[in-house]
Amino acid sequence: MRDGSFTMDVQAIRDRARQQIQDGAVTAGYKGKPEVVLRLLNEALATELVCTLRYRRHYFMAKGIHSDSVKSEFLQHAQEEQAHADALAERIVQLGGEPNFSPAGILDRSHSEYAEGTTLEDMIKEDLIAERIAIDSYREMIEYIGGDDPTTRRLLEEVTAKEEEHAEDLASLLAKQ
Repeated sequence: MRDGSFTMDVQAIRDRARQQIQDGAVTAGYKGKPEVVLRLLNEALATELVCTLRYRRHYFMAKGIHSDSVKSEFLQHAQEEQAHADALAERIVQLGGEPNFSPAGILDRSHSEYAEGTTLEDMIKEDLIAERIAIDSYREMIEYIGGDDPTTRRLLEEVTAKEEEHAEDLASLLAKQ
């Protein structure tokens, strides 16, 4: 609170809400740069889709004495990455954009790489590297967005927290190898 008092011009808010209603969630009070935020969100979407595909491949390709527990971790992470992709796509639409699910150029839009790995240990390492890339990328996005778009910032913070959990899971798996 700034000075302990707060008043709001409810009629002005009501009047503004009736203007440009075709913009949906993007009101006059939106302080972000929609074109930049939409680009960032589509890059995050591509990152999550690439991670989903890599985890799925690792789930099916994992073999060896320790593979059962690792496979279940890969599958869980794949499902969570897909949920992140869905949430990002939903936010893109809320901001008046179009989620880019096109396979063409997905690796160019993605911050992480699609590294297959050949052994179980390689797969875990590649997934851990990708999680670390996502964590730093999303942190930079969060810093850029700041207070201009609290909803997108909060979404990216939630995704980042889950990516950190994934990274910790993978680092623990490597320690057990």
